[in-house]
Amino acid sequence: MFLQPKKQKHRKQQKGRSKKRMKETRGLSLSFGTVGLQATEAAWITGQQIEAARKSIAHALKKGGKSWIRIFPDKPITKLPPEVTLGGGKGNIDHYVAPVRPGRVLFEIDGIPKAAAHEALRIAGHKLPVKTKIIEKN
Repeated sequence: MFLQPKKQKHRKQQKGRSKKRMKETRGLSLSFGTVGLQATEAAWITGQQIEAARKSIAHALKKGGKSWIRIFPDKPITKLPPEVTLGGGKGNIDHYVAPVRPGRVLFEIDGIPKAAAHEALRIAGHKLPVKTKIIEKN
């Protein structure tokens, strides 16, 4: 199963304001690893997309090194079944997303050569719906 919260205070959430032009204020720098993947645009990243990127990183690590996921999908997205007319209320929860704004570090890697880490994060970046850049700890 993909990432999703075990418990929530409220089952359904409203969409919220558009954060496209806002920059992230938290999670901007590397905290755990030496090489990381940073978002350069805003989007909702689903648990399925995070899992796909995680799998590609794990495949590239080949039992060496360690990786960290710095985002978690805790925003529920609802969806009505197809061919349902308006007026039936808000639909059931379909999936969960992690709202990401520019500057957020998504993944971190440590314990493998720099070239291999760059390649792993490059492949993982292709699985995500945001443009990303690879950053290093100074």
